[in-house]
Amino acid sequence: MLFVQFTGLSGSGKTTLAYQAQQQLQAAGYRVVVIDGDECRKQFWPELTYSERDREENIRRLGRLGRMFCQQGAIVLMAAINPFEHIRAELRQHNHPTKTVFVTCSMATLIARDTKGLYARALLQPDHPDKLTNLTGINAPYEPPIYPDLTINTDDFSPIDCTDRLVQLILDFLNPSNTTISATQSTH
Repeated sequence: MLFVQFTGLSGSGKTTLAYQAQQQLQAAGYRVVVIDGDECRKQFWPELTYSERDREENIRRLGRLGRMFCQQGAIVLMAAINPFEHIRAELRQHNHPTKTVFVTCSMATLIARDTKGLYARALLQPDHPDKLTNLTGINAPYEPPIYPDLTINTDDFSPIDCTDRLVQLILDFLNPSNTTISATQSTH
């Protein structure tokens, strides 16, 4: 039905946004699948490392999984860092129709939300034994999307407003007559 690929740094709000949108859309009667990049990596392909090649393979696998659910009539929300523009373009080519959503926020917000301590470890001195050397956006590459369909800065909007913007993008695509649902509206 529709493949929505998120992109953004760890802690920007991709997974939270995906699950909140899933709740709204399901309440409106849509079939929605969230593909959580972290969970899929842990559960289905733990052999992948964090090398650039394996990061690309991870996203390709998530994309194939998403394509399967789309072919079964679901809206797919793929919440993953998804750091490379050429892989996002590849997913757009293979998963029609596709929307790209860039979820962003300030570095201060990323650090404040960092429950795993990744940013603290990545920002340690180079010779520190606990230094994390491959955190996307800090010491591993991240390419912001060139032409996202939607950019959501989670510093600028409340979680409800962020979710409403995403849901509206999806509904505008699925139903050009401009149907609106909102977390602040009652749905049945």
